Amino acid sequence: MNADARLETLRRIVYGSGEAQVYGVLDGASIPNLLSLLEQHAVVNVCLFRGELDPELAMTAPYLVHLPPESAFTELLLQQGWGNHWGVLAVATAELRTLRMHFRKFIMVWDSEGKPLYFRYYDPRVLRVYLPTCNTDELRTMFGPVSAYLMEGETADALLRFTFAGETLSREALALPPKLSA
Repeated sequence: MNADARLETLRRIVYGSGEAQVYGVLDGASIPNLLSLLEQHAVVNVCLFRGELDPELAMTAPYLVHLPPESAFTELLLQQGWGNHWGVLAVATAELRTLRMHFRKFIMVWDSEGKPLYFRYYDPRVLRVYLPTCNTDELRTMFGPVSAYLMEGETADALLRFTFAGETLSREALALPPKLSA
């Protein structure tokens, strides 16, 4: 299959029913020139860090972005970012402001000695391992207004969809067409 078929498969899975919006929680440390890309594509976005940031920190910070299905940035993310741990996708009916408040709660965690640590949950390599370890209360907190988290699997040829209903976490692995090397 060619790159167009792969992109269309990803779009079909990600946007599925079309009843909710898709957002990305993107990792500035993993995406070259993320701020420039967001500006160039006029993407609705907000930094998850609070306040005025040092320019270097701003470049590596996590950003919440709205991902309309037909935007050029969404296409770039799905084509170039998939398999490169650029971030995770969240499906929600909530607005950007509500989601920012939700996702900001997870930026900082504390170790057993009370030392603050950054929690890089927006890295799919972290979230796909973390969610299955959560108890019911932790899952309620992690999901909040989010109906599904979507992310790459251990390889770029799989999409993982995590949902939480009642007291049950569901994990669905969906195969993607292989990415052809150029």
